[in-house]
Amino acid sequence: MILEACVNSAISAIEAQAGGADRVELCENLHDGGTTPSAGSILFARKHLHIGLYVMIRPRGGDFLYTDDEFEIMKTDIGIASEMGADGVVFGILLPDGTIDKERMKVLVDLARPMGVTCHRAFDMTADPFRAMEDLISLGVDRILTSGQQPTAPQGETLIRELVLRSAGRIIIMPGSGVKEHNIPRLAETTGVTELHIHLEKQEASRMQFRQSSVYMGKPGQSEFEHTLTDRSKIRKLRDQQTF
Repeated sequence: MILEACVNSAISAIEAQAGGADRVELCENLHDGGTTPSAGSILFARKHLHIGLYVMIRPRGGDFLYTDDEFEIMKTDIGIASEMGADGVVFGILLPDGTIDKERMKVLVDLARPMGVTCHRAFDMTADPFRAMEDLISLGVDRILTSGQQPTAPQGETLIRELVLRSAGRIIIMPGSGVKEHNIPRLAETTGVTELHIHLEKQEASRMQFRQSSVYMGKPGQSEFEHTLTDRSKIRKLRDQQTF
C-alpha cells in the first residue's frame, strides 16, 4: 500500500518522510482544502526529500470554476513546480454544470508532463462521478483523489469501490479525507485500493515567551501560539503495523 501524506508545509513534508510516507502532497492553507505552496517551500522540500513530491496547484479556496486570470496562475505554478523538481502536480477544473473542464484540464496535463498528474477532490464536486472518471482517463490523468463524494472516504467507500471496479486499472483511485489509523484496514479491504491519502497531524506549541493575547492573525479565538505539524510518529506506527 502506497501512503501519500497531505502536508501543510515543507517542514511537515520532512516529518512525513521520517515517518515512512511514500509520497507527500505539499499544500498550504489546509483549512481551505489546500492551496498552492510557495516556490520556497517547494524548493526546500525537494532538497530534503527522497520520496515523491506532488504539489497542489490551486490558486484559492472555494469552488473549482476558475477565471482566465486564475487559469494563467495555475499554468505558471505548474511551470514553477516542474523547475523546482516536483514529481507531480495535483489540480482539477470544473465547468459550471459540474462536469470536468476537459479543454483547460488538457492544457494543464500537457504542460505538466513528464510529471505525474492527480485530479484532486474537485472530482467529488462533479455531477456524475463515472462520467468524470472517464473524462479524466481520456485526458491521461494518472490518479483521482476522492472521498467518494461524501464528507469522508469511509463514508464514501461504496462509490470508491465502484470506481475501482469500473476503472479496471486505467486510472488509480486514491481515497482521501478522514482516512485515519482506525479505519484504514476496513477501507483498504472494502475498496480494493492500492494507495491511500492520509493527513495525520499534531499541534506544535509555540516557543514564544511573551504572548500578546489580545491580537489575532486569523479568526478570533484561534490560538496564535500553536501550529499544525504532520505527526511522524502516527505515520510510523501506521507503517510499522501495516496489515492491509
